[in-house]
Amino acid sequence: MEFIYFIGAGIAVLAGLGAGIGIGIATGGTAQAISRQPEAAGKIQTVFFLGIALAEATAIYGFVVAILLIVR
Repeated sequence: MEFIYFIGAGIAVLAGLGAGIGIGIATGGTAQAISRQPEAAGKIQTVFFLGIALAEATAIYGFVVAILLIVR
């Protein structure tokens, strides 16, 4: 039954896939918003960086869970 931990680790790493997709969508939206209103670029970038930080945190949590399952 050792292999079940590796399956769980693989599933936990999939959190990084969702974060990557989310960051890609956010980057596209940010580029569109800045191109439409260049004067608001500072405010848009602030919100963008906050969103990226939250998305990356999700990916890091998934990575940590995967490592903990493998090492246990």
